[in-house]
Amino acid sequence: MGRAAVAAIVSLWIVPVSILVNSIVQEPYMDEIFHIPQAQQYCRGNFRSWDPMITTPPGLYFLSLVHASIFYPVSFSVGQKSSFPEVCTTVILRSTNCVLAVLCSLLFYEIFAMWRPAIDDRKATLYSVILALYPLQWFFTFLYYTDVASVAAVLGMYLASLKKNYCLSALVGAFAVIMRQTNIIWVLFVACTGVLDIIFTPQRDKANVNYIDAPLAKESQETSSYYASSASNLRKRIVTKAADDVEHSVPGAILATTEMQGSLDEIKVILSRAWSKKLELLVNFSPFVMVFAAFLAFVRWNGSIVLGAKEAHTVSLHFAQIMYFSLVSVLAMAPVHFTMGQAADLFKSFWKNKPLSFIICIAALVAGFISVHFFSIAHPYLLADNRHYPFYLWRKVIMAHWLMKYLLVPVYAYSWFSIFSILGRVQRRIWILVYFLATVAVLVPAPLIEFRYCTIPFYFLVLNSRITNDRSWLLMGLMYVLVNVFTMGMFLFRPFKWNHEPGIQRFIW
Repeated sequence: MGRAAVAAIVSLWIVPVSILVNSIVQEPYMDEIFHIPQAQQYCRGNFRSWDPMITTPPGLYFLSLVHASIFYPVSFSVGQKSSFPEVCTTVILRSTNCVLAVLCSLLFYEIFAMWRPAIDDRKATLYSVILALYPLQWFFTFLYYTDVASVAAVLGMYLASLKKNYCLSALVGAFAVIMRQTNIIWVLFVACTGVLDIIFTPQRDKANVNYIDAPLAKESQETSSYYASSASNLRKRIVTKAADDVEHSVPGAILATTEMQGSLDEIKVILSRAWSKKLELLVNFSPFVMVFAAFLAFVRWNGSIVLGAKEAHTVSLHFAQIMYFSLVSVLAMAPVHFTMGQAADLFKSFWKNKPLSFIICIAALVAGFISVHFFSIAHPYLLADNRHYPFYLWRKVIMAHWLMKYLLVPVYAYSWFSIFSILGRVQRRIWILVYFLATVAVLVPAPLIEFRYCTIPFYFLVLNSRITNDRSWLLMGLMYVLVNVFTMGMFLFRPFKWNHEPGIQRFIW
């Protein structure tokens, strides 16, 4: 078990499925009709060419140039291809994501490996393989989309930050932004988590600060020794001596009055220690500032965040996206969130902290109702394109009856409370707040409902929930396999035709 095992296991399904996809879907499909010709222009050295329908930067095309250059000497030597542009076929370009998918699984493994001694190589291998099966990531591995490359770059940036190599992290983060503009939010998120890591690194010479571990759930206690030694994102409570008698052990995001006082104490400590470590923070995170400044310069020069098709991708206040994300994420982690134990834990937390819990619950429901009523957008692409699964979910579920979108609000609220509860067992409240704000910043401006936009925040959620229950992981893996078999079967073997447009159409995420 280990890196080699992860790469080998993931390759065992990537190679045959890739061959199957390319044998049946030989021509570019959906967004590939823009990405593949653009990459082929780059293969010809025509770097001034740009399709105005492409909204993302050319990072994937540069990667494909490197990828194709590996195949060119072999193809040339055997006489199959006489020039480099001929190597940049649909199959070769798609295989870029196949390689990147294996890389993503290795990055999962490296992040899980940092949980030691809570998990061994066998568990790290198992968890990495299962995450590689996550349906949105898995499906787009076999097409020439930017999603897999974007995930790989963000994970690489995050791993470098966890290893406290902040200069490399910022450099990889810059490349992540070249993959997809919204990754600038994850650059800021990773920078913030890195700042918190440095701020909360224990300093034994500070006599006026005590470090005490928050009581964690059973799973989290298994990992506490690692986080204490590595100063990563363990949810340690930091209080001044004046607040030593305040209770800080309430799980999740449901806080008692004393907990709110503890939060204020934590904020004071954060500001105080950030000031005391200002030089160290400036040195370590100035590369992130440079990346962000360069991004702002690009937006000003471009006049928008997106490159092309600006009229169809205008920034919107689509707060319902946050609701959709919560439900999609907890469904993808159903063996963790939808259990009697998790429901009982949430109920106990609410009951223990009433009446504040009642106020928080009412506020969450009101916010949810406002979001779905005033800030729920039906994009023209969503309504007109029946090739995407969100089209059917919108028509058959959300809009099945005028009451349905409101009846789903309590489910959305439960989903977010459960997410906060799971994260709250091992992460600081400030970390959870930064994660939530980053997710909001990525999803809310997007007018189009695309579940693949949820992939990166979902991965950050899973990787920072510290789930070590093998049964939950195995059930998640089984769910992913069933969904993947269904969606790929529909994509390959249930094609259909449109009356208003020639060609074969296929179902896709």
